[in-house]
Amino acid sequence: MAVIELTSENFNSEVLECDKTVLIDFWASWCAPCRMLSPVVDEIAEENTQIKVCKVNVDKEGELAAAFRVSSIPMLVVIKDKKVVETSVGVVPKQKILQMINI
Repeated sequence: MAVIELTSENFNSEVLECDKTVLIDFWASWCAPCRMLSPVVDEIAEENTQIKVCKVNVDKEGELAAAFRVSSIPMLVVIKDKKVVETSVGVVPKQKILQMINI
């Protein structure tokens, strides 16, 4: 499944109204660790159709970043049943992300 670019306009429909587990990657184009993590997140999106994978550019979507209290990037957030169940900051291995999703 393709990665969805989240904005404050589509957040409710893509995340809160979704019945799947949602993985959100908060990132910025100038962030080297974000660029390292991005292909891993893309790979997870392609391999796992049972989850929804989204990305938030913190420079363009400051309101969403503030709502999730993003203070460092990259930051991953896992949402199940409209609730944040797991977060991580920094580059993490693919296996750790998969563990976060399967809580």
